[in-house]
Amino acid sequence: MPAAGASASTRARVERLAARAVAGFSWVFALEVIPVVLAQARHLHPLYVVVVVVVLACSLAWLGVAAVLVRTVRSAAIVFCIAYLGALALWQQGIADAASFDGVRPWLWYLLTVSTACAALAMPFVWAAVYTVVAPLAYAIVLSITAGAGAIDTAVLDGLYAVIFASILLAILTMLRQAATQVDARQSGALERYEVAVRAHALEAERVQVDAIVHDSVLTTLLSAAHARTPEAMAIAASMAQDALGHLDTSAPLPKPGRSLDAILVSRLRDRIVSAARSFSVPFSIVPRVAVDASIPVSVAEALYSATVQAMVNSAQHAGGMLVRRSLQVEATREGGVLIVIADDGRGFDLALIPPERLGLEVSIRERVALAGGEASIESAPGNGTEVRLLWQPPASGTGEA
Repeated sequence: MPAAGASASTRARVERLAARAVAGFSWVFALEVIPVVLAQARHLHPLYVVVVVVVLACSLAWLGVAAVLVRTVRSAAIVFCIAYLGALALWQQGIADAASFDGVRPWLWYLLTVSTACAALAMPFVWAAVYTVVAPLAYAIVLSITAGAGAIDTAVLDGLYAVIFASILLAILTMLRQAATQVDARQSGALERYEVAVRAHALEAERVQVDAIVHDSVLTTLLSAAHARTPEAMAIAASMAQDALGHLDTSAPLPKPGRSLDAILVSRLRDRIVSAARSFSVPFSIVPRVAVDASIPVSVAEALYSATVQAMVNSAQHAGGMLVRRSLQVEATREGGVLIVIADDGRGFDLALIPPERLGLEVSIRERVALAGGEASIESAPGNGTEVRLLWQPPASGTGEA
């Protein structure tokens, strides 16, 4: 379905636009540094100039092509980051005339922001944050050593400027990525609910049509039986009755193996619940996903989702602030059911003292899960936190048979 494929496109568009923006302004800085490189090249060892310039230029060219083709963007950006640190590390050895660089910025200064931007684009947040500090610090040390004692103030200011610029860029890019991920998750959830609704509507329309056929068949049979007076007419009525019973048998819903039209995978339910958890102002620690998956009815999934969100709301409102540790576990059971655990180590409460007018636990959690055929248990004590366990298991095959 095209819509389903489009549901994960927001994050991809953000990444594509970020890659092209970084590649574009990187080439602007690269063009600006060419005159500086030519002016300082005669004071550097030729081998250093050739190797460093060629590696940096090739990696930037690779980044530009990759950004246009949307392929290997991260690899190109990481190669440039590593090459830039290597150029800084070898800068002092590459100087042929040290006196020429007294009070002079190295041409690598013009590519410092390019390297931190590439790090923000290609690296995970933690590593990008580390690079944001390490690269400007390395440049400041290089400038202090090669440009003389009088350049220490300039080196400190340049390093601080680079750190501030890179931090702002990393923060903006991280927020855009998080927002895009949330948009994709919510769009995927909406498309999934729409798909389930369409399938349910199709099933209902088919059932109405089958019911109409069965109704006409049974009504015709009853009329024929009512007017049967001869043995031949009675035989015909009996044959029509057998046909009507056959229609009734074929119209009854039969369980089918695998995922039915009105079922949803536990992994999809987990994604919806995790997306909801990340929208709270307090953090929930997500227990890693298990390898087991199962298909459960949509009605059960909706009941469990609503009860889980209510439990998380209760924890966010009553357990305490940001220092309270909260965890969320959603996993399929080996029997084909689903287990959800919402726990915190916050204030807790005495279940016996909950007033009747507080319907959050009784109606929104216990009764909702019970109506779906599941079980909800709540354990809490003042000062010992709260744990809510929601369990649904499929009915055992053969239940109710003689």
